[in-house]
Amino acid sequence: MVAYVVVPGIDGSNDRHWQSRWEREWGGSASRISPKSWSAPDLRDWVDAVDEAYRAAAADADEVVLVAHSLGCWATTTWVREARPDNVAAFLVAPPDPHDSTFPRQAAPTFLNVAARQLPCPALVVASENDPYCDSTTAASFASGWRAHWHLAGPLGHINSDSDLGDWPAGRDLLAGLTAQ
Repeated sequence: MVAYVVVPGIDGSNDRHWQSRWEREWGGSASRISPKSWSAPDLRDWVDAVDEAYRAAAADADEVVLVAHSLGCWATTTWVREARPDNVAAFLVAPPDPHDSTFPRQAAPTFLNVAARQLPCPALVVASENDPYCDSTTAASFASGWRAHWHLAGPLGHINSDSDLGDWPAGRDLLAGLTAQ
């Protein structure tokens, strides 16, 4: 059985976000991280929240897929590199550039020194051609650093609720390709 851990970005994902829609569809096979610092993200708190959600999910599953968006990508990759689980895949959508002027430096200062280093698990980075928080060249460099597969999804903004993707079927296809590896 596959379990899913949803790792949203700052403030979580609202009901219109593709992550929330997928989570509802997955029902009991999905859980969401619960950091104490949603609005003022603390990297250690978020990494601990990923760990807690992973442990709960892994108790009943053969494989755990971490479905991360935005700042959640950095919490996910940090946790994966520290924990080195052998039954995980990472679906990383729209990672923000912590060195870009659009990064929420005041709200998330503990994320400023993250770096894309090789992951010990299968991973896919999905980015947009016009993400206001990370240009596609930088997102591709993150994928390279993580040794992840790379997919440029077209002009979808930050691939969030404002992108008006609904259930984002193209994303579901990409996720299916990752879990089939």
